[in-house]
Amino acid sequence: MGAVSIPGPEAKSNMQISYNQAILALARDGLAALAASSAIGPKATEAQKSHFLCNFMATALKEKRYPKLIANELTLWVRQGRSLGANAGLRQLLEGISQQYGQISDISTGLGHRLEQLLARAKEQGFLVFTDTVIDGKLRLDADGVPSIVISHDAYCSQLKDGELLGPLTLYVRADEGLLAQMALDCGLLLSAGDKKASLIKHHKSYRLFPRNQLPCLALLTK
Repeated sequence: MGAVSIPGPEAKSNMQISYNQAILALARDGLAALAASSAIGPKATEAQKSHFLCNFMATALKEKRYPKLIANELTLWVRQGRSLGANAGLRQLLEGISQQYGQISDISTGLGHRLEQLLARAKEQGFLVFTDTVIDGKLRLDADGVPSIVISHDAYCSQLKDGELLGPLTLYVRADEGLLAQMALDCGLLLSAGDKKASLIKHHKSYRLFPRNQLPCLALLTK
């Protein structure tokens, strides 16, 4: 798969860079810089690698190398790198972004079909799946802790047509997040990070799918 690059200032004026392109370029650039650095040898510790990537991100932020779309993420990761050192997991973070966003970089159609595949796979894994209930207020699902996915019936019907996803769709999920992220990725989907406060179903988090896999913020990562 070819590298993703961020165009120079002149090219930027003629095209729009998506969040997906920007975050993938950052991840690949950071890992490439780490691999090419003469100061980071094969015996470098995770603390040294984290320090290098933290400096890389701080410089990228200061020099505005990447679109403003990912400025909040860069600011957060620089702060974490400086305060947590190796525990910030910056290398692992960039590897996860590179793998996950790289895998779906060419997937932008058929997301309705892909959602159906995800729901079918969830059922095979023992999930309870509900798409026949209108959710217009706080609800409680009594499922004895069994993993579950709930999608409001009206949203499910209005946002899916001819195998495509027409608009943002919310999934209320109770499950291991690593498993959920991997199942979504296996079906060619990016899910937003889980939000417990925004959920209308007790003990569930809300996750969102966006048309063309174009999330406005970092997706739920598998690792």
